[in-house]
Amino acid sequence: MIYGYARVSTEDQDLAIQHAALAAAGCTIVRSEKRSGTSRNGRAELDTLLQFVRPGDTLVVTRIDRLARSLLDLQQIVKELTDRGVHLKATEQPIDTATAAGKAFLGMLGVFAEFETNLRRERQMEGIAKAKANGVYKGRVPTVPAEKVKALAEDGKRPYEIARELRISRSSVYRALEAS
Repeated sequence: MIYGYARVSTEDQDLAIQHAALAAAGCTIVRSEKRSGTSRNGRAELDTLLQFVRPGDTLVVTRIDRLARSLLDLQQIVKELTDRGVHLKATEQPIDTATAAGKAFLGMLGVFAEFETNLRRERQMEGIAKAKANGVYKGRVPTVPAEKVKALAEDGKRPYEIARELRISRSSVYRALEAS
């Protein structure tokens, strides 16, 4: 059997191009999800596929970064597939774990996928730092009413009472009290 796996990172992205490429590659079943590829956590469709594939099956992705953005995750996924006798192929890259060259290329692309993720994170942090320096970036709007927490504390209420009354966590109460 030939199975396909498609993934995009956000809800507003479209999976149609990946689905078409996987169908053209002969995939009889395609599982897809809209989740980040930086971690395997919460990727139920990938987990389902990894549990379902059998020896001799092939798992196809369009590009290796659709499978994982972390080199460690990629290596673990490939090991799981290899241990189960399942081949991995990519439609847009010369990856086929049934060949030595395909295995070597897979390792190189995994390194580059993780490198790209790290570069993107660095650029994002630089942009945030610049925005903060310019007074543009203020961070997330606080959801805890700090003035209300302080007033309740001044009235003699204990942190757990404040938390229960405002329906927030005790740690949020402590943070609000420290900030004031």
